Amino acid sequence: MSQHQAGTLGGYTAKRRPVTLVWSEDFGTRDDAFAVERQIKGWSRAKKEALIAGDWQLISILAKNRMPSGTSGAGPSTGSG
Repeated sequence: MSQHQAGTLGGYTAKRRPVTLVWSEDFGTRDDAFAVERQIKGWSRAKKEALIAGDWQLISILAKNRMPSGTSGAGPSTGSG
């Protein structure tokens, strides 16, 4: 956390200081933590905010409402090409 606060790591947080820790969790291994970090990075802002708030019911609802990647939600195409 102190490295992020000092901006020594570069990347996203280097120019967006001060940083504030809004959520943390303990994991058995570094690999487990990294896998969860990658998963959360793919979440919508609404889902991340629900995680920060500890609203597991909303996270579940948002997960169920997620459209598969590559779909626009407009329904199937009826055109020929």
